[in-house]
Amino acid sequence: MRRPQRRPAPRRRSRIPLRLWRLPGIWASHHLQGAVASLGRLMRTPLPTLMTVAVIGMALALPGGLYALTRNLSLLSTGWEQTAGLSLFLRTDMAEAQAAGLADALRARPEVAEVRLIGPDDALVELREAGAGFADAIGLLGENPLPWVLALQPTADVNAPDALERLREELAGLAEVDLARLDTQWMRRFQAVVDLIRQGVLILGAGLALAVLLVIGNTIRLEIENRRGEIEIMELVGATPAFIRRPFLYAGAWYGLLGGLAAWVLIAVGLLLLQGPVTRLAALYHAQFPLAGLGPLALLALLGGSALLGLLGSWISVNRHLAAIEPH
Repeated sequence: MRRPQRRPAPRRRSRIPLRLWRLPGIWASHHLQGAVASLGRLMRTPLPTLMTVAVIGMALALPGGLYALTRNLSLLSTGWEQTAGLSLFLRTDMAEAQAAGLADALRARPEVAEVRLIGPDDALVELREAGAGFADAIGLLGENPLPWVLALQPTADVNAPDALERLREELAGLAEVDLARLDTQWMRRFQAVVDLIRQGVLILGAGLALAVLLVIGNTIRLEIENRRGEIEIMELVGATPAFIRRPFLYAGAWYGLLGGLAAWVLIAVGLLLLQGPVTRLAALYHAQFPLAGLGPLALLALLGGSALLGLLGSWISVNRHLAAIEPH
C-alpha cells in the first residue's frame, strides 16, 4: 500500500517582533512602579523625609533668592535707563528762534522721543528754588549767565549706556551745542554691582549644589544600610544590579525634586514678605515696582537641576555602598 504523505508542519510565527514591541512598555512600567514605590516609601517616613527636604530646600533657596534679587535689580536698572535724559547746553549767543529751530530738528530724529526747550529765565528760577544757598549766590549776579537748554528724552530703543553715550557724542559735535551732559556713570556702576552679585550667585550656587549632593548621598547611604538584609535576599534570588539600584536612584531624584519645590515656596514667601516694604519705598518716589519671581525658565531650571542633583548624589552613593554588600 501507498503510504500517505505527511504534510509539513506549519511554521510557527516568530513572536520576537511582538516581544520587541512590548519591551519599551515593560521598561516604562518597571520604572514607573519603581518611582511610585520610592515615593510611597518616603511618604511612610514623613518626619525624616521632611527634615531632609527642608535642608535641601534651604540650601537651594539661598542662590535662588539671590538670583531673584539680581533679576529685580536688572528690571529696576532697565527702568532707570529708559528714563535717562540728555541735556544740551547751547552757546550763550544763541537766540530763542535758533534754539527753537534746533529743537524742531532734533524732534525729527528717530532716536529722540521728546525735546523740551528750557529758557535762561526758567532755568534761573529753577536754580533759585533749589535752595537758599543758590538764591543768595544768584542775587550777587548782575545778569543771567545761563544759556538755552534742550532736555532730550531718548526712545526706548536707545536705553543702553553705550548707545546713550554714542548719542551724546554725536549731539555734542553740533555747532550750536556748547556742552552735552549725560549722567550714565551711575548706571555703569550699578550694572557692575549687579554683575558682581550675579557672579557671586554662581559661585554660591556651585558650593551649595555640592552640599546638596553630600546630603542626598548620606541619606541614601543610611537607607542602604537600613535595607541591607533586603538587598542581600534580592541578590541571593538573582536580582540584577539595575533592579536593586533603581529604587534608591528614584529616591534621590524625589529628594531633589521635593527640595526644589521647597526652595521655590521659600523664595515666593520671601518675595511676598518683601513686597510691602518695596511698595512703600517706591511710593515715596511716586512709582510702582512689583517684585518679579523666578520666572518659568528659572523655575524649570531649579526643579530640573535639583532633581538631577538628587539623582547624581544617589547614583554616587549607590555605586559606592552596594558593591560592599555581599550575600551571606
